[in-house]
Amino acid sequence: MRIGIVCYPSYGGSGVVATELGKRLALRGHEIHFISYDRPFKLDMFHQNIYYHEVEVLDYPLFKFPPYMIALAGKIAEVAKWAELDLVHVHYAIPHAVSAFLAKHLLRNKNLPIVTTLHGTDITVVGHEPQFFDITRFSIEESDMVTAVSQFLKEETVHIFKIAKDIQVIYNFIDPEEYRRRNIPELKMRYAGPGEKILTHISNFRPVKRLKDVVDVFARVNSVIPSRLLMIGDGPEGPAVHQYIESIGLTERVYFLGKQERVVELLSISDLFLLPSEKESFGLAALEAMACGTPVIASTAGGLPEVVRDGETGYLLPVGSVQEMADKAVAVLKDSRKWQQMSENGKLHSAQNFHIDRVISKYEKLYQEIT
Repeated sequence: MRIGIVCYPSYGGSGVVATELGKRLALRGHEIHFISYDRPFKLDMFHQNIYYHEVEVLDYPLFKFPPYMIALAGKIAEVAKWAELDLVHVHYAIPHAVSAFLAKHLLRNKNLPIVTTLHGTDITVVGHEPQFFDITRFSIEESDMVTAVSQFLKEETVHIFKIAKDIQVIYNFIDPEEYRRRNIPELKMRYAGPGEKILTHISNFRPVKRLKDVVDVFARVNSVIPSRLLMIGDGPEGPAVHQYIESIGLTERVYFLGKQERVVELLSISDLFLLPSEKESFGLAALEAMACGTPVIASTAGGLPEVVRDGETGYLLPVGSVQEMADKAVAVLKDSRKWQQMSENGKLHSAQNFHIDRVISKYEKLYQEIT
């Protein structure tokens, strides 16, 4: 099949999932056309059967803001016409699904099915804004097929927008060949001394990730078991959490590593992964951690209970329950047999239930149904 994929090219989960989906589909012989304003960061080398089309936005004095939605619609229509696309799969409702709808009607006589995958903030944040509410609902209803990355997100979408359209749940995925625990003692020694534990957090450093809770859980663990904290990512809450760590005297025990394209090695040297989010539509970072054999301490927010098995691959606790999270973390770190069992459970659970090949096959079946 010839498939157009529209996504954000940045480090966010939706862009990562869309890019990995396209790469694996290409390996299965499909022709994949990525359409975005920049090359997806995971598309870093030549891949057979993959094409990238850059959306160029007109810089015109009358436009206070570049009209990306219109430029994207034009590019989708252009690529669909000359590449004879069988369908367009857009990741994120706004603006991608709206642009795809416009492109479909620009082509008029050509059938161009649209698959829209909802990833989270397009529903829980952007879709909540009054100026985007109606157009978000419209873009979902006008899509030929809609998928959500968790049952939680599906139910949230139906509840918020009162949508009757069927939404299929297709989880995010990992490649166990890439996400597997590696033995890298020299890397662990770079960050932690003998006998010290490493706790890790990965996010976009937005308020919903509750970075202060991450630090507070770590501080309590460190007071019992000498530990280090790896903070991976960047975002608006970065400066505030820097100041907070300094104010409680933990600067020398916390490493800010910024955005990292590869996290497998860092997860491989981690003893626990912390994700105390206030909102989490799926929890891809938690899945990646489990695949690398790192038990997860997380909140019960959103789709996390669909990813983390409480008491088996980690622990799930109510949002804001810092002391309880710290207690569970200490209990796991002190019990080597418990830690090892959770580590093995996480690897097995992620490979059995979120394997990339299993999920890709679901998307292929969906594509066949609408073309």
